[in-house]
Amino acid sequence: MDTGHWKVYGPVPEEAFGFIYEIVNITNGKKYIGKKQMKRKIRRLPLKGKKRKRIDYKESDWKTYVGSSDSLKIDMGTLGLDKFVFKILRFCNNKFELAYYESKMQFEKDVLLDENYYNGIINCRIGRPPKELLEQYYNDNNNDA
Repeated sequence: MDTGHWKVYGPVPEEAFGFIYEIVNITNGKKYIGKKQMKRKIRRLPLKGKKRKRIDYKESDWKTYVGSSDSLKIDMGTLGLDKFVFKILRFCNNKFELAYYESKMQFEKDVLLDENYYNGIINCRIGRPPKELLEQYYNDNNNDA
């Protein structure tokens, strides 16, 4: 599968909804951790005689995406994209996983406290997980006892 400029270590899952990534500036070692959806939702008009809108998914611009940090984009403009390494750290299957694991990695790496990160904010708005994820979590943790 074509992954654009992203380095992927392992296969790309068919059901992947998005991924957590790290961009590394190879001239100074500064990093950025973020998330990107691989699919976007398209709402279409209902079929004739029906009331419910149709929902389709379309591939996003993830293959050419270069991050959302303003200071990162400034450095990319002055240094060039060839001075950056784009790594996919983890694939996620839904929006909940995407938001959860991005925030988790950002907190674990102290991106707001470390000057070696471009991250200027941790935008954390996470609701309850889907029911099947909760059930899987409880089953995994009860089997360990």
